[in-house]
Amino acid sequence: MSLDINIQFNEDNNTWLVNPKGEIDIYTSPKFKEIIIEALNKKDSDILIDGENLDYVDSTGLGALISILKRVREKDNTVYLQNIKPNIRKLFDITELDKVFVFKE
Repeated sequence: MSLDINIQFNEDNNTWLVNPKGEIDIYTSPKFKEIIIEALNKKDSDILIDGENLDYVDSTGLGALISILKRVREKDNTVYLQNIKPNIRKLFDITELDKVFVFKE
């Protein structure tokens, strides 16, 4: 039930780099969404979420990601996911969200 988020803007790629550490769940997803939307309000661009240190995502976490995706797509940008652990990737596969998010290997 804890989440640390490191977010920074990469000028070279014109992309927000998001490194969540912990869990995106019912307790942490509102803050996760708020931080990313605040960043997008400063500068609209693609987002790369690196899941290397992400341990868990529940349905409210997926909901937050979908809200972020909708916001990003309004400006014709993309949300990329990379280093997603198998247990989390399975959730995207089951819900068929693997078809709307772009996974980088």
